[in-house]
Amino acid sequence: MAVRRKKVEIKNKGLKIGVFVVAYNANTTITDVLSRIKPKTWERISEVFIFDDSSPDNTSRIASDFIRKNKLKKVKLFRNQVNLGYGGNQKRGYFYAVKNKFDIVVLLHGDGQYAPEVMDRLINPIYKGKADAVFGSRMIKKKKALKGGMPLYKYVGNKILTHFQNFMMGRDLTEYHSGYRAYSVNALRKIPFLKNSNDFHFDNEIIIQLMYGNFKIKEVSIPTFYGDEICYVNGLAYAWNVVRTILRYRMHRLGLVYAPQFDLKQGDKYSYKENRFSSHNRIIKMIEESSRDKKWRVLDIGCGSGFLAGKIKRMGHKVVGVDVYDNAEARKVCDDFYVVDVEKDLGIKKRIYFDCVVMADVLEHTRNPEEVLVNVRNHLKPNGKLIISTGNVANFYIRLKLLLGGFEYTERGILDVTHYHLFTLGSFENLLKECGLRIKRRALSPIPFELIIPNNYFISDFLCMLNMVAARILPSLFSYQIILESVPDSKATELLRLREISKPRFVEFKRRRKKGNLISEDHVKYTSSLMHRSVN
Repeated sequence: MAVRRKKVEIKNKGLKIGVFVVAYNANTTITDVLSRIKPKTWERISEVFIFDDSSPDNTSRIASDFIRKNKLKKVKLFRNQVNLGYGGNQKRGYFYAVKNKFDIVVLLHGDGQYAPEVMDRLINPIYKGKADAVFGSRMIKKKKALKGGMPLYKYVGNKILTHFQNFMMGRDLTEYHSGYRAYSVNALRKIPFLKNSNDFHFDNEIIIQLMYGNFKIKEVSIPTFYGDEICYVNGLAYAWNVVRTILRYRMHRLGLVYAPQFDLKQGDKYSYKENRFSSHNRIIKMIEESSRDKKWRVLDIGCGSGFLAGKIKRMGHKVVGVDVYDNAEARKVCDDFYVVDVEKDLGIKKRIYFDCVVMADVLEHTRNPEEVLVNVRNHLKPNGKLIISTGNVANFYIRLKLLLGGFEYTERGILDVTHYHLFTLGSFENLLKECGLRIKRRALSPIPFELIIPNNYFISDFLCMLNMVAARILPSLFSYQIILESVPDSKATELLRLREISKPRFVEFKRRRKKGNLISEDHVKYTSSLMHRSVN
């Protein structure tokens, strides 16, 4: 069947559009699929590339003869030497699209299940810059899928799985299980699709990656067609893999497991935890209760983008932010902002003291937490507060994983791959005491279930409340994070004594007169690390 072509008014505008045809045992359908691409679509696209996934039939031979007979110069045919699986074949095709610098790639099945005639519906939203990914949905128009021949059990299964996925992702897509898609190749470059499964749930993993990456997704209605094509999908296995994938993603977001396909390395993994029991809300509450309408000078160490600093600033306090990375948002929020490595220096001049220092999930990222804490202590006023939080490595989930022989670092959470130290409730409290800090108050936070079940406050809050009840009974076992409020202690500890003994500089004591009082500034310096004193 010859393919008709005619000139159309739509211009390419410099965008390189590719159509990626996945084929397996498609010898009876592949030529029909190519023939059904509309002439105006042929004018728009730069290339059609077919990847035959090592079909045991003669798909490649028939496709090759059709291409040669109709002189389809835009069509390229590739045959995988080994069967890569549905997901693996897609990986190879998208890798080809990235390598050859396409701007848009459309996924089209070689079995004819999806209509090539409506391909422009998928291309246009990306072409106009309104989407990064477009999914063809058979479920937008109710029950039209059934009229198109979709078996009832597939229709019901599709609906149930889609409802579950929307619940877990906090989205409202009409379908997650259509294989007719178009992607911005720029978006594909930014997600680790090569780490996805080689099986059929590859499509669901790439949806999750796009959602996690905050890419713009749009759905368009497509017709449903079920013919005589052979279905190679095991429905029950597919459904289980879909459920397992989304649960693993949620656990990854929580930091309880590490799933490399969802490690997008975006730099936005730290954000304000809205749950009323969260460590962030506990810190804010401690500041509110301790300041009692006083205007404090607060140092926020490891402030990131300033999400905590902003809330403290709105309480009327003056906030100085410190972080190892520069951040434009933090500079807007904080009264002063310094880019420093806190392990070397806090970036604060000597004899500048704070009413409160906040260290939210920072200490575990340092190699020498003792040095950092002593430096922080030396910048606290005599009754200044250090409010600090960290993860509890003795949490029941971590214990259970160890019991079962599992231990893996994650993208975030208690076993964050960037953590140098892990703390239990006891070891964290002892560390502060050794550094000359007296603990005045302790708070605990639960597993942030809102990251597992988004957009469903009632369920996530109920689970957090149950977790908090258990944490009050057995804090070392059920607390997810530990929040401590402490003040400088005048008692000398073994750590402070050792630091004083091993000081390389020896400062001679001299008496000096100032305003009629006998004082020694050198003596003040000498004793400052042992007996904290504020010099005004």
